[in-house]
Amino acid sequence: MRKDARKALVASKHFEPTAYIWDLAEKASEIVSIGNQTGEGWFLTGEMLELIELGAPNIVCTQPFACLPNHIVGKGVIKELRRKHPEANIVAIDYDPGASEVNQLNRIKLMLSTAQKNMK
Repeated sequence: MRKDARKALVASKHFEPTAYIWDLAEKASEIVSIGNQTGEGWFLTGEMLELIELGAPNIVCTQPFACLPNHIVGKGVIKELRRKHPEANIVAIDYDPGASEVNQLNRIKLMLSTAQKNMK
């Protein structure tokens, strides 16, 4: 079911319903193979594309607890997402025991600063 059809089913005027997995797979297949089944695989890519297309191009892609597949796919697709969607403002942040909290916060602040510049 496409976005316009899903809107008719929504009772809230503030939130979109979750995307259908088949729609996410179709979107992601332009960037990564749907055969990519490790970790987040293609699903993370599809979710980021969905957010960008719904008008939410500012994305914090968190990489929790040394999740290698998420780290590889998440960071691996950012360059292509930005190429296809120049308005995309995506930052990948590692949340590992050894990660510096100051570095994490600074990267989020930088992303927010870029988002504010893009709004003007």
